[in-house]
Amino acid sequence: MKTTIVVPTYNEKENIEKLVTALFALPLDLNILIVDDNSPDGTGQIVDELKVKTDGKVQVLHRTGKLGLGSAYILGFQTAIQAGADYVGQMDADFSHPLAAIPELVSLLDAYDFVLGSRYVKGGSLDENWPFWRKMLSGFGNFYARTILGMKIRDVTGGFRFWRKETLQAMPLERVLSNGYIFQVEMAYVAARLGFRCKEIPIHFADRRWGKSKMSFRIQIEAAFRTWYLLGMYNDLDRKLNV
Repeated sequence: MKTTIVVPTYNEKENIEKLVTALFALPLDLNILIVDDNSPDGTGQIVDELKVKTDGKVQVLHRTGKLGLGSAYILGFQTAIQAGADYVGQMDADFSHPLAAIPELVSLLDAYDFVLGSRYVKGGSLDENWPFWRKMLSGFGNFYARTILGMKIRDVTGGFRFWRKETLQAMPLERVLSNGYIFQVEMAYVAARLGFRCKEIPIHFADRRWGKSKMSFRIQIEAAFRTWYLLGMYNDLDRKLNV
């Protein structure tokens, strides 16, 4: 099975080459697709060099500006599938997601439609150096969205996920318009509404090692309001899968 990991980037020059090297050190045959939003720090140029060095195992999509996380992932998913990916992963570029968990996540796709690394199942955790308020904000944001939308998935805001291509192909990706934090909620909600089988495994979510966080107050406000919008947006979804 061909596995492609989609990684959106904006100003990740400190991380991207380290991340690619670490991913290729895993006991898996991986392809990597970087979706760069015209990073002014030169991230896109670094990835162009990596594409040559890896004989095309790394690919890059250059976008014209900072167009948002959600649209970057949708474009990445569609491009990966068109290029023949059977499994499609998503993760951050900042080493907050534990790379060592990827082989287990990929293996679980034999039995599940999508899988995710979860901070909020038993055994999952957040960076121990985070201040109390930040942990509370993260936990409450996840609880808030999960409760309003009636979802059984414990970590609906997490971005460390792997999908079968059939799952993504059956989802109305053209209707997923959220960007930022809420994109993860919308994707999980649509998948759950369609009845897809999900498996969560515990992970430790670490703070980024290098670079600056992209999380902002505006993104959090968008998430709070758009969660309610999602309730009515997908009432017409066909719950019978055609995969």
